[in-house]
Amino acid sequence: MSWVAFLLLGLIAGAIAKLILPGKQGGGWFVTLILGVVGALLGGWLGGIIFDINLEGFFDLQTWLIAIAGSIVVLLIYGLIFGRRRA
Repeated sequence: MSWVAFLLLGLIAGAIAKLILPGKQGGGWFVTLILGVVGALLGGWLGGIIFDINLEGFFDLQTWLIAIAGSIVVLLIYGLIFGRRRA
């Protein structure tokens, strides 16, 4: 899969992860989409290493599930680190 396709997949996975997670994670939609791209990259990398998953197809269900799961994990970590700050 090309970098442009993975970037698009990460943006969409970040938006889906934002819809799945309840509450406010902070940072707004832009930060969420960027974290979605990071999560998709992290999920794809870990999925390839740990589960030996082939992430070549853009329209494969396992590619999307790994990207969304990675995005959710990154959003949760971001929420734990930056979510409890008060102005």
